[in-house]
Amino acid sequence: MADEEKEAQQAEETTGGGKGKLLLALLLLLILLIGGGAGAYFFLFAKKEEGKEETPKPKVSPEAVGVMYKLEPAFIVNLADPEMTMYARVSITLELSSPEVTLEVQKREPIIRDAIIEILSNKTSRELRSPEGREQLKLEIIKRINTILVQGGVRNVYFTEFVVQAE
Repeated sequence: MADEEKEAQQAEETTGGGKGKLLLALLLLLILLIGGGAGAYFFLFAKKEEGKEETPKPKVSPEAVGVMYKLEPAFIVNLADPEMTMYARVSITLELSSPEVTLEVQKREPIIRDAIIEILSNKTSRELRSPEGREQLKLEIIKRINTILVQGGVRNVYFTEFVVQAE
């Protein structure tokens, strides 16, 4: 009987070793799955590093472009630079929210032009030379024109010419 007990004990040890290997394999598989999931999250969903640039997305899809209205002639204004005389020449095209707004813009064009001249002439050349300054100018123009219009509004402002120079 002692031989039978030894054989039973050896059988338990070999099956126990098999369970240990299976447990180790499952543990490694779990670690790999967690690592793969974390890697996929960082590559797909995490923010890009600040040093890397993303490809720029278009601001407006071609299907969503509104009615364009060009304000002519171009605006030529003295800027608010205290140390020297600076001029800006700016051509502006407005993107309107609907075709019906075109008639209202035509009717109120002198008021709109006056508002734009006032906004431009209160800017310095330093403000207008930076991309952030021009973007801020666009937002100010949109806001001011939309307070003038009653039936609709301006969706965007496009500068088709933008020159700042000294006298």
